[in-house]
Amino acid sequence: MSQSEALQNLLNAVALGEISPENALDKLKHFDFEPIADFAKIDHHRSLRTGFPEVIWGPGKTPDQIAHIMTAMRQRNPVVMATRITPDVYEQLQPKVPGLHYFELARICALVDSSINGTVPDVQHEGAIALLSAGTADLAVAEEAAVTAELSGFRVNRLWDVGVAGIHRLLSNRQVIEEADVLIVVAGMEGALPSVVAGLADCPVIAVPTSIGYGANFGGLAPLLTMLNSCAAGIGVVNIDNGFGAAVLAGQILRTAQRLKER
Repeated sequence: MSQSEALQNLLNAVALGEISPENALDKLKHFDFEPIADFAKIDHHRSLRTGFPEVIWGPGKTPDQIAHIMTAMRQRNPVVMATRITPDVYEQLQPKVPGLHYFELARICALVDSSINGTVPDVQHEGAIALLSAGTADLAVAEEAAVTAELSGFRVNRLWDVGVAGIHRLLSNRQVIEEADVLIVVAGMEGALPSVVAGLADCPVIAVPTSIGYGANFGGLAPLLTMLNSCAAGIGVVNIDNGFGAAVLAGQILRTAQRLKER
């Protein structure tokens, strides 16, 4: 159940006399945020404000803390997601959080209410997001973006290992670029792939630099600067290894387009 549905149900219950105004007020106290012990405050209203629920950042939290947060969030959100979860942390979470699914390559744990195959929700929004990665080594960041977009209800097409070192692999898959409404392009090394793709695409391109590369890559700084200095128009750049942020931005673009279409 979404946050807006939960609020509507609560108001209906008050109107029908099924719950007292006093009890409703008590429930509303935690509609904006809910304290979890002494270590977290869950922002339940984030999906109402921004269209996307709060997501749990895994590193720096103990498995017990992550489990407590996910358990509280599942009462108010159709999808609960934790990012950058290592396999050993997932093993500790599994017995604490029933129904938890792990996307190992994306390093994402998720709870999903209704799904096609028990892992991702049905497509809920119009438009297609295409994910392109320059190399196989970039797949962890690319999959983080792909899984985040799918868990957010968007249709995703994947095209991996099409970097500029073998540009014929990209050019032989031009239809993926042509059919996309938003492109997320993930690259390490020198980070040239987004510029090439933007020269072929008529939709927004979100560039994601990764920390993959030899010494002068400087942990992703080299591709970040390449992408920021691109001569191709229509590119937006997120931070190094930020596949999650790229997916949320792509989703906001598509949701805004749909809202404008409905006016």
